[in-house]
Amino acid sequence: MAFYGKVALITGGASGIGKVHALQLASQGAEVVILDIDELGIAECSAIAANITALKCDVTDLLDVAKVVAKVEGEIGAIDRMIHCAALMPGGLLNEVSAGQVSELMTVNYTGMVNVSQTVLPYMIKRNAGDFIVYGSVAGIVVTNRFGAYGATKAATNFYMKVLMNENRSTNIRFQLVCPPAVDTPLINQAIDKGPYFLKDIQTTRKNLVSPELVVETVEKCLEKGVKINYPGPAKLIRILHPIFPNMITRIVNKKNRV
Repeated sequence: MAFYGKVALITGGASGIGKVHALQLASQGAEVVILDIDELGIAECSAIAANITALKCDVTDLLDVAKVVAKVEGEIGAIDRMIHCAALMPGGLLNEVSAGQVSELMTVNYTGMVNVSQTVLPYMIKRNAGDFIVYGSVAGIVVTNRFGAYGATKAATNFYMKVLMNENRSTNIRFQLVCPPAVDTPLINQAIDKGPYFLKDIQTTRKNLVSPELVVETVEKCLEKGVKINYPGPAKLIRILHPIFPNMITRIVNKKNRV
């Protein structure tokens, strides 16, 4: 078991990867706190195990994040692991998406991550311990039509985490940036209609569509091995090939995209 602490804080815990993390850690005896604006979703998840606590929290509201994190630290215990999963994943051509929609997505996916990270990290730095896990995406690496707004938020997240990990490499905190490919969660449905064509294709063929359980398993393995950037499943191939053949990967990814 890779988790050596007691309290885990998970954003986006109402469904998908966040929920899988929560249930796994709860089954191992951890005190798990899940945050989300989906009150029904986190209530359903917390009802599965007595050691899962559900708290409504809007990650885009820094004051709300600070209040909730302080409550967890003061009433439940020191946060030994933070897993940030909260995100939205809409698709669409950039010239058909409003500037307001792009800004809103950046606020949720990037600013929300920054709010949580820079609220939780000082507690861990003070203790010089903890697991600090943030979900980025290969969508922030590969140029993908109909995924421009989402990809930009994940590119920002990826870069932020790489710098954050480098700046804190002398600490005992175990950092990990997770860059998954397409994952079989409810999040993917947000991009089915207007997003990249391959998302519809893989939901039919199931080819290269990974399960959230597989992703969570790789997170634990990478923590144990000290791997700071995790590319689960088919993402490993993108990590290897994209730096060498970026144009080829872009053509392959966008082959079926209708523009």
